[in-house]
Amino acid sequence: MSRLDLDPESCYRAVKSKDRRFDGMFYTCVATTGIYCRPSCPARTPASGNVTFRPTAAACQAAGFRACKRCLPDATPGSPDWDVAADVAGRTMRLIADGLVDREGVEGLAARVGYTPRHLGRLLTQQLGAGPLALARARRAQTARVLIETTELSFSDVAFAAGFSSVRQFNETIREVYAASPTQLRGKRNHPPVADGTVVMRLAVRTPYAGRALLDFLALRAIPGVEVVEGDTYARTLALPHGPGTVRLTLPDVTERGSTAFVRAELVLADLRDTTTALERSRRLLDADCDPVAIEETFAHDRRLGPLVQHTPGLRVPGHVEGNEIAVRAVLGQQISVARACTLAARLTQEHGTEVATTIPGLTHLFPEMAALALIEAEDLPMPRARGRALIGLSRALAEGVVTLDRGADRDEVRRSLLDLPGIGPWTADYVAMRALGHPDVLLATDLGTRQALERLDAPKGDVSSFALAWAPWRSYAQMYLWQSLSQPQGDH
Repeated sequence: MSRLDLDPESCYRAVKSKDRRFDGMFYTCVATTGIYCRPSCPARTPASGNVTFRPTAAACQAAGFRACKRCLPDATPGSPDWDVAADVAGRTMRLIADGLVDREGVEGLAARVGYTPRHLGRLLTQQLGAGPLALARARRAQTARVLIETTELSFSDVAFAAGFSSVRQFNETIREVYAASPTQLRGKRNHPPVADGTVVMRLAVRTPYAGRALLDFLALRAIPGVEVVEGDTYARTLALPHGPGTVRLTLPDVTERGSTAFVRAELVLADLRDTTTALERSRRLLDADCDPVAIEETFAHDRRLGPLVQHTPGLRVPGHVEGNEIAVRAVLGQQISVARACTLAARLTQEHGTEVATTIPGLTHLFPEMAALALIEAEDLPMPRARGRALIGLSRALAEGVVTLDRGADRDEVRRSLLDLPGIGPWTADYVAMRALGHPDVLLATDLGTRQALERLDAPKGDVSSFALAWAPWRSYAQMYLWQSLSQPQGDH
């Protein structure tokens, strides 16, 4: 269901059946009560003549509706449509979620996507039912509510962390959106306190969720000093707009189909203003807005992918907290093993990264900034000279803004810009698109692992892209299933 085509009959059927798969994809506004709900709200289904449907929580709030206290409609995963379409509205939503409006205002947001503020406002209102300020306000309100209910932070600190410009604005917004004061919201919490300086949040993900497989992928590629995997947790350092931080994520395996699960995120930040940004970048890493049921339905009848999905339901495409870092790591990994690439990345980090003090053993450095890597001489890098030059050229392009790698960038433009750089080929550009830009429909057809997996699955030899068309628009997930199949005994899928 596209945000551009909220067919009332289809939406009402989803609401009537309490279908949790659509939570976060649209919202139900009930005229008789003045509240808005998620489709799966357990309350009695209102009459069809009393409801309208809107694509964002901000659109509901702008129309004068307040959030349902029973189903908490803002505590849902986001719409996967933002990454499938990747149009201006979708890319703008990602930048707003990253806190860009709080840092640079609507003018900065508009400049990032190449529009005037007025034109962008019209476009967002037309497609999402609310302008950029209203969308940012809804995001701040949701972050504030979770902080109120799950932390010991003072209300002034909550307002600061959520991105509000004043405590008064914070109080007014909370009352308007949730029909309750901050004190009333905090009085209902049932969460145990956590260590001083730690902000604990729950990040919603759709199920099934293959947390163990995601953890294994990250563990294999973890850079010493930057990342640590221990038990069922993944932790890493974060370079954020106002200072460094760390995040520790507890990744669950949830096999239940079509519901919502939660990933525990523990943040320690130098500056609370980075709370929203740290959360959004963690959500990128988790592929939190993925719709695993839609992917499963696409692959279910494919004789190669169908059994793989049954074996590991809910497999995610690991995103990343920093697009620049993943691009550098992709170049480091060209034509060498994963282990060797991690060793090189660790060496670069020790020599050129910033040392930081953290509360998590093993986390000691931030990944190097692009400006620092751009100053290295190619002959000083422990790799073939041509790859060293490619790495330095890429770092320079990223440092100078010639290439921008975040969810707000136009994917086609990014790909062209990357391919214009010496030593950057289609595999690297597409890997970056898949992991840094959140592109859900990338297949690395020339990848050795892809070909090995397809050979094991008795796929026809020749052009992989032709028969992979049936996997669109989820070919990045097909890629992950192919790679993951290599770790299984042949025939065990």
